[in-house]
Amino acid sequence: MLQASVYELFAWTCFCMDIRITVLALLLLLGGMSSLSSPQAPLLEKVFRYMDLHQDEFVQRLREWVAIESDSVQPVPRLRQELFRMMALAAEELRGLGASVSLVGSGSQQLPDGQTLPIPPIILAELGDEPEKPTVCFYGHLDVQPAAQANGWLTDPYTLTEVDGKLYGRGATDNKGPVLAWMNAVGTFRALEEDLPVNIKFILEGMEEAGSVALKELVAREKDGFFSSVDCIVISDNLWVSQRRPALIYGTRGNSYFMVEVRCRDQDFHSGTFGGILHEPMADLVALLGSLTDSSGRILIPGIYDHVAPVTEEERDMYSAIELDLEEYRNSSQVKTFLFDTKEEILMHLWRYPSLSIHGIEGAFDEPGTKTVIPGRVTGKFSIRLVPHMNLSVVEKQVKQHLQYIFAQRNSSNQMAVSMVLGLHPWIANIKDPQYLAAERAIKTVFGTEPDMIRDGSTIPIAKTFQDIIQKSVVMLPLGAVDDGEHSQNEKINRRNYIEGSKLVAAFFLEMVQLQEVAGTSP
Repeated sequence: MLQASVYELFAWTCFCMDIRITVLALLLLLGGMSSLSSPQAPLLEKVFRYMDLHQDEFVQRLREWVAIESDSVQPVPRLRQELFRMMALAAEELRGLGASVSLVGSGSQQLPDGQTLPIPPIILAELGDEPEKPTVCFYGHLDVQPAAQANGWLTDPYTLTEVDGKLYGRGATDNKGPVLAWMNAVGTFRALEEDLPVNIKFILEGMEEAGSVALKELVAREKDGFFSSVDCIVISDNLWVSQRRPALIYGTRGNSYFMVEVRCRDQDFHSGTFGGILHEPMADLVALLGSLTDSSGRILIPGIYDHVAPVTEEERDMYSAIELDLEEYRNSSQVKTFLFDTKEEILMHLWRYPSLSIHGIEGAFDEPGTKTVIPGRVTGKFSIRLVPHMNLSVVEKQVKQHLQYIFAQRNSSNQMAVSMVLGLHPWIANIKDPQYLAAERAIKTVFGTEPDMIRDGSTIPIAKTFQDIIQKSVVMLPLGAVDDGEHSQNEKINRRNYIEGSKLVAAFFLEMVQLQEVAGTSP
């Protein structure tokens, strides 16, 4: 009776959907595809055992990588040399795993002050070229944000320090630890003299924190070359929304960054001599910036919400299922009160609604002490995080029209100029793609729980680049916990996340193989 109903469902669904995906979905629903079939379970057990026994070696390798001050943000020759050293070390590591490695030169970077600095090479590496196997491409970056112990670190940021199972160091979670987790997985199969379940490709860059200079051009050039055989691209450059429960990420916000300048003259004024007789640029700018949002965080720019994708019932259910302890989240964030009271409202305003943030004012007096100066020219900096269906050019037009209207109301004799200096699109994936199913099942195998299906409020431009240019599925498989502190002081990755993350990558390889085998058996 059960078999008959299953076959009826199978026939009807095949009529409506792609047959291969249908077979996979039905087998998942019926439990006919256990999490790793019996021939693979012993292999995975052996892989996990090896990783447990060699975890100190994995940590030591991370210690060596963290020690390299691969800061791409500060345009200093010494740090560029460190970046080149980091890329060379990673290339050497990949060659040791048996990969064929190319270091693709990216030319030089012209800085605003006229200085020219070399751009570190991008690594393209390949292991395996067997047509019957799926081909997984991993993207990662090896550069880091600036860090100094004097800026609030409890330890030297470039000396990996373990405290209570937490591995502190710049780049530990963003992104050296996750990159090494992928290499640990490959290296474990090699050490056990086991055949690598998938063909794997690595694309590693050293300029992500500085805008991924030259990367988009390389991806476009290699669309029909390096990327031609790729089945999916995996990025592990994000965090869970929990300290304990793993996550899969299926969307990120875009970003439009604006500068608004108000100018009276290029020289500053003495407030005793000129105060009270002119339109002060700072007063104009404060009024402009103050007009962008209200006290509840809602953006006041007319029309800005018109093209935001509507919330579906399925999406609401997904937000309800996400594990988030609001009290723990507040404590770990060191924020007394958020703008919203419920988990669902907070997550939606983090991920699927636009937000506007004011970042700073250039040209203003910001040093300690008292200085009675009226700045002659000031520039405000703010950005809007974009969500699906929002259009960059429309947003740019809306922002400029709003600021021009507000400025006109002040009847100021100053000059105002607005420019959008950065425009990055949002990205969203289809969570029904087979690669997401493989990642979900691998998480359940390693961590014993279903993952949170989440978005990320930040912007990862390379995901949209891969999706648009290569037109292959992009999967975000984060390994770090919510409290890892990427970009901030005392960045860390938990030893558990690092080691179990290495296991997760290995399990993902095997799940990808199973997906291909099941799809291949369909009529």
